[in-house]
Amino acid sequence: MTAPALDGTAEEHGTSQPPDGKRDLTEPGAGRRRGRPWLLTAGLLAALLVLVPVAAGLGAYPIPLGDVLSSVLHRAGLGGSGLDRVAESVLWNVRFPRIVLALLVGASLGCAGALMQGVFGNPLAEPGVIGVSSGAAVGAVASIALGIGFLGTWTVPVFAFAGGLGTVLLVYVMARSGGRTEVVTLILTGIAVNAFAGALIGLFLFFADSAAVSQITFWQLGSLAQATWPKVLAVLPCAALGLGLAPLYSRRLDLLALGERPARHLGVDVERLRIVLVLVIALLTAAAVSVSGIIGFVGLVVPHLLRMAAGPGHRFLVPGSALLGALVLLAADLAARTVAAPAELPLGVLTALLGSPFFFWLLRRTRRRQGGWA
Repeated sequence: MTAPALDGTAEEHGTSQPPDGKRDLTEPGAGRRRGRPWLLTAGLLAALLVLVPVAAGLGAYPIPLGDVLSSVLHRAGLGGSGLDRVAESVLWNVRFPRIVLALLVGASLGCAGALMQGVFGNPLAEPGVIGVSSGAAVGAVASIALGIGFLGTWTVPVFAFAGGLGTVLLVYVMARSGGRTEVVTLILTGIAVNAFAGALIGLFLFFADSAAVSQITFWQLGSLAQATWPKVLAVLPCAALGLGLAPLYSRRLDLLALGERPARHLGVDVERLRIVLVLVIALLTAAAVSVSGIIGFVGLVVPHLLRMAAGPGHRFLVPGSALLGALVLLAADLAARTVAAPAELPLGVLTALLGSPFFFWLLRRTRRRQGGWA
């Protein structure tokens, strides 16, 4: 038995494009599909504009929507009025940092997922495959279990970020041979490193005291409960850099979807493209995981939903995945802190509960379309 093909041909994406990469506009529905990205972008932006003030108002301390808007206008110097001291503190020191962090983490994970699937030529790929999440977990768990705290509240995020980036570089170096890096080798190396990282986490848990174990468990489940403005500032530069670089490679990802050989004939340096995008994926994912813990399935589900809605073109898919990822994670975080109020569900558990059935359906759908894995 062999694994599903991972060489990124157009047929595997269901795109079957002509050699010049241009779609035949006489194809039924082609004109409608060309207009969908703009409609979807407008819809996603509108949904975000609605959900942000709603999320700011809902919670254990409810704040009416009108008061939220009035406080924002007051802070912006556009009229409105300030709220009482408690409401202002809840809104600006608790809710808004959490909302902004959810948007940054969701956008980073969604965009990283779209890049990952484009680089590997497979809609089942997601950022955790190359060890970013598990490496970040090792860094965070090590700092907690060993009682390292010389950076104060920045210690766990810094160690997690370093662990994620270091793991990706290790995977890439180990998978590289003869000046080239094959996708299948990269994936298999990532799986092996993920298993080793899981063993290291188990060892740290075994030797950690009870207080450290509870902190590690909470971090592994994923949460934005500890969101603060300093954490937002810690993620913002990396997220902004990654989100700014990613769309620049959309056209080359479209060419890579035709296959490695056609992409090379069309002027794409495939090896260099992979190196750059793997580093961008690592930057986005490590930055997100370092402040939120492990949140799975966002990078898998979000790009595939957009691909089904608007086609495989990366010029929309990459920025669109960032928008939808931000929307999905903000909605999930709102549900996590309101569904079982006053208790709070772990965000990573909630996304896994929703994402796992989708992943199972996606596996079955892909197998049916390919006529089986063999």
